[in-house]
Amino acid sequence: MKKKDPIRIAQIMGKWLGGGVESVVMNYYRHIDRNKIQFDFICDDDSTNIPYEEIEKLGGRVILIPPYQKVFKYHKELKKILKEGNYKIVHSHINTLSVFSLWAAKSAKVPVRIAHSHSTTNKKEKKKNLLKQLFKPFSKLFATDYFCCSELSGRWLFGNKTYDKGKVFLLNNAIDLNKFKYDSKLGMKKRKELKINKDTLVIGHIGRFVEQKNHRFLIDIFNEIHKKEKDSILLLAGQGPLIDEIKKKVEDLNLNNSVRFLGQRNDANELYQVFDVFLLPSLYEGLPVVGVEAQSSGNLCYLSNDMTKETKVMDSTKFMSIDQSAEEWCNNILKDLINYKKYDTEHEISKYGFNIEKEANNLENKYSEIIIFERSN
Repeated sequence: MKKKDPIRIAQIMGKWLGGGVESVVMNYYRHIDRNKIQFDFICDDDSTNIPYEEIEKLGGRVILIPPYQKVFKYHKELKKILKEGNYKIVHSHINTLSVFSLWAAKSAKVPVRIAHSHSTTNKKEKKKNLLKQLFKPFSKLFATDYFCCSELSGRWLFGNKTYDKGKVFLLNNAIDLNKFKYDSKLGMKKRKELKINKDTLVIGHIGRFVEQKNHRFLIDIFNEIHKKEKDSILLLAGQGPLIDEIKKKVEDLNLNNSVRFLGQRNDANELYQVFDVFLLPSLYEGLPVVGVEAQSSGNLCYLSNDMTKETKVMDSTKFMSIDQSAEEWCNNILKDLINYKKYDTEHEISKYGFNIEKEANNLENKYSEIIIFERSN
């Protein structure tokens, strides 16, 4: 009997720059049954961090297209690819910009068109917020199905009425718990590798250097911590357009010897073991996968309250307003650190729906359900 080919799903990724959305989609890709379902990743041709080798090894394909800013070229090329690939499902991960990808998918007569909300917005990011608000009313225009990473992101993009009717599928930003679980031996080994003393207080952050992640305020918080705890260091992993500005700020505050820029990393799971505190004072988030990873690794986590409260899994994780001063953040962090000890949090993380093995199975079932429903109509 001939083996049935897997269903190929076109995953619209936009610019692949090594951020959280790409991390989430790859987590699912590694854990789904690829004999039943395969992913093709459609990315803008100015992407910089696509893991070609891993995708091809897992049986997927990477297809490059012009960026959405070249609207007509983008539409024409994407429509052609979707038509020739005879895709039954297009899953778009580019938030409000999904209006462009799903318009091309509808033009190509793709029957299932998923719009996935991964984020929200903040008024402080004026230009980006304006664009998001402009495209937001069209988010459902060409979509047949709606996905989100959290209640907040689902309500923000698709509206309260749609969410309350149960029309938005919540897909958690799940992680590989084995990979990110607390490991004190690995933490000590990594500290030695990075030449950090075992008693040094390590504040950590993983994220792109973009407005959303609020690095300026993050540096202010660390500056206050460093005034009170001289044996402290800040590790920043990631890259992005604002990195030079943040390096200049670090220099102006005479923190050069206490702040390390680690660049784009593929060892995030090991870095979390080094951190004592994970800081994420973002202007906005949907549900940041780094927040889940950091908690899974046993870190004390301080997050801005401009993100979904579903990010908080551990009682020790705290939300603070970015309108509070850097000194207030510092004081609360140092107070909590007095009695804090890292420990294995795997049970709690799994209980809240962040176990990738279980969640990948939920995604498989959802894709199958959508396909069966589409065929019966």
